[in-house]
Amino acid sequence: MKSIGFVIIILYVSLAHADIQFTRVTEKAGIQFRHFNGATGEKLIVETMGGGAAFFDYNNDDYVDIYLVNGAPLTKNKPDVLPINHLYRNNGDGTFTDATRHTGTGNTGYGIGCCVGDYDNDGNKDLFVTNFGQNVLYRNNGDGTFTDVSQQAGIADESLFSSGCAFADYNNDGWLDLVVINYVILNLEDAPDCSQNGIPAYCRPEDFPPAPDHLFRNNGDSTFTNVTQEAGINLHGRGLGIVWTDTNNDGWLDLYIANDREANFLYHNNGDGTFTELGELQGIARNEHGDAESSMGIDTADYDNDGDLDVILTHYQAETNTLYQNDGNGVFWDITAQSRLGEPTLLPLAWGTNFADFDNDGWLDLFFANGHLHDNIERFEEVGVYKQPNQLFYNQGNGSYTDISSKCGDGLQIEKSSRGSVFGDYDNDGDLDMLIMNIAHTPDLLRNDTPLKNNWLSIKLIGKKSNRDAIGAKVTLQFADITRLMEVKSGGSYLSQNQFRLQVGLGTAKKVDRIVIKWQNGVQEIIENVKSNQRLTIQEGNGIISNKR
Repeated sequence: MKSIGFVIIILYVSLAHADIQFTRVTEKAGIQFRHFNGATGEKLIVETMGGGAAFFDYNNDDYVDIYLVNGAPLTKNKPDVLPINHLYRNNGDGTFTDATRHTGTGNTGYGIGCCVGDYDNDGNKDLFVTNFGQNVLYRNNGDGTFTDVSQQAGIADESLFSSGCAFADYNNDGWLDLVVINYVILNLEDAPDCSQNGIPAYCRPEDFPPAPDHLFRNNGDSTFTNVTQEAGINLHGRGLGIVWTDTNNDGWLDLYIANDREANFLYHNNGDGTFTELGELQGIARNEHGDAESSMGIDTADYDNDGDLDVILTHYQAETNTLYQNDGNGVFWDITAQSRLGEPTLLPLAWGTNFADFDNDGWLDLFFANGHLHDNIERFEEVGVYKQPNQLFYNQGNGSYTDISSKCGDGLQIEKSSRGSVFGDYDNDGDLDMLIMNIAHTPDLLRNDTPLKNNWLSIKLIGKKSNRDAIGAKVTLQFADITRLMEVKSGGSYLSQNQFRLQVGLGTAKKVDRIVIKWQNGVQEIIENVKSNQRLTIQEGNGIISNKR
């Protein structure tokens, strides 16, 4: 009887795997874009890095729009028409319109990544773009256009090789601050030759000195002050992925930085405007073997539904992607092997990553965007290919994952050199779709066509005393026998931005018994008996102010 039961369980899991389906709809949706990386044959490391993107609702119509970050020429000889970043407006019918010129967001710098946050609390989401060169802050004017306010806002720092960025209210004053991560110090005119046995190759991160990161405090008057040194953000580590998250549930957002070929940093927020770096002490600087890995992308979520936020990091070929489990006190343990993520992530080179419940069963699955950085890797290494398929891992609900990439439709069969990945319900049908950016190639907008057998809830938070985007707010949902913790955050994945609206899979539960919102100002709000399959808007202090089915 036991063996029969085991077979039934395996059969059920296999059927669940087969349900998750993604369809590529890029051109059908009107996305006409091709990433330009400026490759010249000189193998400049910046050519391998960009590919950030964002899902965000810039015009407040409750449909997420798309921002795609582009590269630029790296030589003095410029083409007549320069590549630009693109903003696509969601038409609400499954298609998008290129609104770049109308919105004024077509920056021509060498774009790397982006992040989103309403830094002036006017109800309109603003956009920050990191560049190899001068970064750009676009203020949303609220009329469908943006203005470049980099100089006026005080974030037009010296030109560096910036990578990740994220908004957050680190000092709990109600205004969003900004952290900008810088990668390495690179002079194109003095770049080293890193050929291997006469074969052109890109240099290693270690061939360049690391650049300092920058923390900008919001002054509350639409300007920022660089407070990096006084805040204690003073280590250099070739950073890429970045996320603000409250690791120990003390009400203060901590800063986690994924470093390339360096130990990762976890800056603990002391609650007085300063930080203390505790990555080694809290077990998240290196993997279980004590190795500093080539960390690229990052995401945080409660993947095991135990009430605290865990961390996933993506890495280079021959390094597994690493899953760190939070013990509830802000100490992390590398459980990659136990979660069955080790072997299947060893050979791919991964960048973007996200926890997401693709089939709304109440458990967070995992996605990895893969692709090598060497476009000629086959010439000097026996293992590795440039264009790689991405991977989707199904959460078994018992602490382990299963690779189901080959069973998820044509959207997971694409082979390109992928970088950023973002998630959002762009068609408002109750499941999470995704967009993948690819180096020197077209992006992939993947519509989630998983049959809607399970229930769901979508939650948009609006802060009043807290920052308007409610970044840093924690939401705990209780339904059936599951308790799910979620956190609103800016940045994450690889140099990218997911939608702010929280998407929650409820399984077969027809209602959420209890929603507990802990706003960043410390106020707690409780809402009970909420029906499933609707999109809620909850305002701080006023409860549910809108619900749509």
